[in-house]
Amino acid sequence: MSKSPKYSIVIPAFNESGRIPATLDSILACIRSRGWQAEVIVVNDGSTDSTAQVVREVARRAPEVRLVENPGNHGKGYSVRNGMMQAQGEVVMFTDSDLSAPIEEAELLFDAIRKGADIAIGSRWLERGRQTHRQPLYRQIFGRCFNGVTRMVMRLPFADTQCGFKAFTRSAAQTVFQLQTIERWGFDPEILFIALKRGFHVVEVPVSWAHDERTRMSYLKDGMKMLEELLIIRWNALLGRYNRKVETRMQAGESR
Repeated sequence: MSKSPKYSIVIPAFNESGRIPATLDSILACIRSRGWQAEVIVVNDGSTDSTAQVVREVARRAPEVRLVENPGNHGKGYSVRNGMMQAQGEVVMFTDSDLSAPIEEAELLFDAIRKGADIAIGSRWLERGRQTHRQPLYRQIFGRCFNGVTRMVMRLPFADTQCGFKAFTRSAAQTVFQLQTIERWGFDPEILFIALKRGFHVVEVPVSWAHDERTRMSYLKDGMKMLEELLIIRWNALLGRYNRKVETRMQAGESR
């Protein structure tokens, strides 16, 4: 893109050749209809299907799109961090490849940042009526239980830590993601913990959301791993790993 983007939209992707074309079409249509100066970064997490090829084909006709390749499969947290650190926008966000939260809802996050938030996070639970397709009951129960444990262990005051729809100012993103250590599913509580510890103003925003039955997360296996990662975060905090100095790269024309 010839002009630095105002917005960066990061999409972590693993074996998403089946649904990434529709996802990119939806995002591009939204960007163009709303006149956003935006880039779309798809981070390929070592896919074994044709995800990378599909994204390259879209990028040939859509200059807003670019592909970032991970060195093998490292997990969603690694992918999000990789994309966010390479983003060029003044406001950078990540969204799941299934667009469970419609990309049009990003305007709600951007508006919160325009009003003074450093970080705006989408929430499925602040206004449950906005859920157009709810999860099966067992997933709802597990999700709420995990969120309760997270709130207790991490002292996070948010109704929904796990929604894959979050936006950051450029400086907040570069600080938080340089300090992130969790590379798989449990990275969300860590980045929120870091954000609060570093004094960023985080706003939770209700968004529309629809459950996708194709989700790959195992609530038993991955849930146990995420509980382990909560303890790792607390241990990192005790060791002072989130207190170290970081460098933030300012975009041309941006001021503090």
